[in-house]
Amino acid sequence: MGATPNPIEGRAEVTRFENGAGRNNMLQLIQLRWIAVIGQITTIAIVILGFDIELPLPQMLEVLACLIAFNIASHLRWHETRTVKNSELFLALLVDVGTLTIQLHLSGGTTNPFAFLFLLQVILSAVLLEAWSTWTIVAITIACLAALSLFSAPLTLPPQHGNGFSNLYEEGMLICFALIAALLVIFITRISRNLRSGYAQLSDLRQRAAEEDHIVRMGLLASGAAHELGTPLATLSVILGDWKRMPEFSQNAELLEEISEMQTQLTRCKTIVSGILLSAGEARGESSVKTTISTFLNDLVKDFRATRPVVTFIYKNHIEHDMPVVFDSALKQMICNVLDNALEASPQWVCLEATREADALTLLVTDTGPGFVPGMLSHIGKPYQSSKGRPGGGLGLFFVVNVARKLGGTVDARNREGGGAAVQLTLPLAAISLEEVAEHVQ
Repeated sequence: MGATPNPIEGRAEVTRFENGAGRNNMLQLIQLRWIAVIGQITTIAIVILGFDIELPLPQMLEVLACLIAFNIASHLRWHETRTVKNSELFLALLVDVGTLTIQLHLSGGTTNPFAFLFLLQVILSAVLLEAWSTWTIVAITIACLAALSLFSAPLTLPPQHGNGFSNLYEEGMLICFALIAALLVIFITRISRNLRSGYAQLSDLRQRAAEEDHIVRMGLLASGAAHELGTPLATLSVILGDWKRMPEFSQNAELLEEISEMQTQLTRCKTIVSGILLSAGEARGESSVKTTISTFLNDLVKDFRATRPVVTFIYKNHIEHDMPVVFDSALKQMICNVLDNALEASPQWVCLEATREADALTLLVTDTGPGFVPGMLSHIGKPYQSSKGRPGGGLGLFFVVNVARKLGGTVDARNREGGGAAVQLTLPLAAISLEEVAEHVQ
């Protein structure tokens, strides 16, 4: 349950975001293909009915039917699927190039002004695909144009259009240009927005990776310091034990009480050192404790009241149905960290409320202190964001946010209307429930 970052997990998240952008782009291609279907039907109708030009209508309708069937299948395939690879986008564009080539072959080949629609496919491939895929599309479109110029026959025009083909061609070019321009503006804008969104998500992941690397370095430093502190703490424990048995101290009630207090604080120091080692990933399995939510929280509250100088500490347990869970020292340290921050801001009054909502455990810590500085609320969880005015401040909530995030939970901080601050920890029960942990171990 520690906050140690997982590089494999980070790469998986990067891949997921990239595939998510690919899925959005695939959906844009499906929309573009529907526009192409409507445009082809409209163009065929205008050419046959408006200009009285004969076209091989049955064959062209067969191609349209295949394109419609492919688009329906694509919609069903990619509507729910979250991952789209470059090769799948490449094949989708190949289908578009193939159907366009067949339709042009049936309607005049390169003498058809709509042959310039090949440029739309090339531009889309340059935006959506990897370099090798784009150049492959370029080569294929060039080969298709060459084949159309060699093997396609010009359209047979009615006599009244015999001398006016150039005018029809120019009109067709104008319509084709307007169509390509409109489609490029609409869909390149959408695709660019998808790509920018993906880049923003990748940027967030890089920032998160940098923060987790910071955690690793801090963990190594803390672990080294904890190891170094272990020996002097053990020595102090032996010395205090000897003092307690010496007549000079055992017969003096006041000194004996002070020695007992020193032993209590020393025990707390040793617990803190052990918690640092556990948070750094050492001996983590030994720290796991099988318990229940209420038992764990009751013990935590009892320990907090015994070891902190809090005047009024209110604990409200609203959990009606308890359940077996597994907690470790890292999670306990995370909760105590939030409580310590609240106690430092409000020594007179701190409150902890626990609730269980559906499949999540919610812990709300409130105080009556000065609250968060407004600028801090948007940077909760970032290192060195603190209102305490000292170097290194703000690392407490930084660790809390990252530990909660590793468990799949969230941390929400806000200022209370009547004064003070509120920090809410939300942890999924699946991350701590005894059944889920047992299944994971198996």
